[in-house]
Amino acid sequence: MRSPSQSVYSVSQVNSYIKNMFTQDFMLSRIYVRGEVSNCKYHTSGHLYFSLKDASGTIACVMFAGQRRGLAFRMKDGDKVIVGGSVNVYERDGKYQLYAKEISLEGAGLLYERFLALKKELEEMGMFAQEYKQPIPFYVKRLGVVTAPTGAVIQDIRNVAYRRNPYVQIVLYPAQVQGEGGVQSIVRGIETLDRLHLDVLIVGRGGGSIEDLWAFNEEAVARAIFNCETPVISAVGHETDTTIADYVADLRAPTPSAAAELAVTDIRGILERMGQYRRRMNYSLQTQVQQARTRLQSYQTRWNYLNPVQKLEKQKERMAQAERRLQESMEAVLQGKRHLLDLYIRQLQGLSPLDKLNQGFSYVENREHRPVTRIGQVQEGDLLNIQVTDGTIEAQVKAKRSVSSRS
Repeated sequence: MRSPSQSVYSVSQVNSYIKNMFTQDFMLSRIYVRGEVSNCKYHTSGHLYFSLKDASGTIACVMFAGQRRGLAFRMKDGDKVIVGGSVNVYERDGKYQLYAKEISLEGAGLLYERFLALKKELEEMGMFAQEYKQPIPFYVKRLGVVTAPTGAVIQDIRNVAYRRNPYVQIVLYPAQVQGEGGVQSIVRGIETLDRLHLDVLIVGRGGGSIEDLWAFNEEAVARAIFNCETPVISAVGHETDTTIADYVADLRAPTPSAAAELAVTDIRGILERMGQYRRRMNYSLQTQVQQARTRLQSYQTRWNYLNPVQKLEKQKERMAQAERRLQESMEAVLQGKRHLLDLYIRQLQGLSPLDKLNQGFSYVENREHRPVTRIGQVQEGDLLNIQVTDGTIEAQVKAKRSVSSRS
């Protein structure tokens, strides 16, 4: 039975008192708790609600949206984490909970957290930017490889590379790819092969745990790849493994064998394409030659028709024909004229003075060489020339007698 002197408190007063006790406890105001995440829920408001548990206990936790910048990864059930914050009472429910301000993964999770932090830092510096990526040469003659000298990686790269192009030269830098000194060995390998001015580098190793692959998540390796003037293909682990080197490299290959395929062009395909190009070129050349021959024949025909020499020959032939026709015409005209002349000669033969002289007639002319045909043209004593067949007779007129006209 309660005595009248005993005080009675409300629920809210009790909760407030307990909250004040939690607030005054220095240890609870800044505490780190290790545990496994369960009941993890991302609220639409941005708050994150979850529980931490171990083998024998559970504590409710909340991370408000304003504190989410302290979470570098997406948390899920089953993650082993370390939560830093304060333990306090939620007065409305009278329940205490851990108010988280920072959360980090434990063990391998710490490495993953470091991975995410470095990835974010390098990305903000622009080392992953596409404009810094160098193209991989189409035809590689000299291939550099930075990896362990023994094991399946270098053998896979050799087998694939030589199968695709037996003439490719592979230069291996035997690097230590994990453990103490692995980072420095990988950096030296990249820098050494870069000075040889090779066509492309493959930097990688086989699969393993995050600890085994961690050398390729170090900033020194990332900067060596970024500063490398030779194009770099990263081939770290298996297809599901991703490292900082993959983001910085000019090209990422899911496996070392795939890296060799990306770096070395299949020469058989090139030779086949060259054969196709050769056949196309020969066909094209034959077609062009045939077309050129056809055009040449056409030009030859036109030239023969338009050739000045041919025209001159034709003109010469026409002139020769005209000359023959002219000669034939002239001969015909001359023949006709000769025939007509013969007719005239025959006609004139009876009228020729010589013929008359031969017949006993003579030709008389005076001293002035004028013919005398009448007696009235001369006087007695005139000298006359009498032409006969064989010469001239000089005579003097002694007398003249007129003769009556013949009827």
